Amino acid sequence: MSAQTTTTPADAPPAGGWLPTRVDGRIRGVAWANFVGNTVIIATGGAVRLTGSGLGCPTWPTCTPDSLVPTEELSYHSIIEFGNRLMSPLLGLFALALLVLVWRLRVERRDLFVLSWIVMVGILAQALVGGITVWTGLNPFIVGFHYVASLSLVCVTAALLVRLYTVPGPRVRVVPRWYAITTHVTTLVLAITIVFGVLTTGAGPHSGDAAVGRNGFDAEVLEHVHAWPGYALLALTVFLTVAAWLRHLPTRRWITALLAVEVVQILLGIYQARNGLPELVVGVHMVLAALTAAAMTVVVLRLKAPASQAQAPAVHTAGS
Repeated sequence: MSAQTTTTPADAPPAGGWLPTRVDGRIRGVAWANFVGNTVIIATGGAVRLTGSGLGCPTWPTCTPDSLVPTEELSYHSIIEFGNRLMSPLLGLFALALLVLVWRLRVERRDLFVLSWIVMVGILAQALVGGITVWTGLNPFIVGFHYVASLSLVCVTAALLVRLYTVPGPRVRVVPRWYAITTHVTTLVLAITIVFGVLTTGAGPHSGDAAVGRNGFDAEVLEHVHAWPGYALLALTVFLTVAAWLRHLPTRRWITALLAVEVVQILLGIYQARNGLPELVVGVHMVLAALTAAAMTVVVLRLKAPASQAQAPAVHTAGS
């Protein structure tokens, strides 16, 4: 009497065998979805604020104490606010998909794995801050922090995209030391500009709800204070752009893109200040601020390149 044995086909795919073993179109596509989605949520969040829909759903995580979704008794403000809330679970799915897709790369591409985790945790934290914003009745400082959190996620997803298109391994500086230092100083000036922009918005008329108070600062004074680092940022960027093109540095295309966005931002800022802060222009200004920070992130990452790809003249320059 022979014993029967159960065999597994030799060619049976292992669990998770469908996951990528290298950076492919699936990973890139989902990474781009994360970047675009985190930019879009800034636009939808701005729409909530600029239409006065911030308390359209007066509770969180439900829309009302008795309903998860807007009810017939609520106004169109509820639909706008609830629509923005739906962006968070969508972004959560994008982040989860990215984590799953890079799972088999977690050792050889630890940079991608870590950045994917930061995106996932950041989206969860962002949703919680959104809830605190509602619970505090649209406190202008919490609202401002919520915007900065969203902008930070745009920068992280931009960094992820840069690393996706970069060869892994040790990286070396491919620009002169003075250029790298100036770039980091420019990044600090950009951060200061954004912070004062957030404070200026928190002092202005667009509170998110007619009954919500402002942060107590003088909006007209803050408009000027916000402009000062903005002009310094423009001057530094012009200098970096000219230097990059004269010395054929690898940052030249992205620093030029950054300069173009900054010029548009300044023109929009001047226009909105002279025309009573029209809602649409303010919303565009908010989104472009995030894209400015994303472009700055790319410029900073372009200061270095994989050692295996760095050209001999660039490596020599890195030590200057």
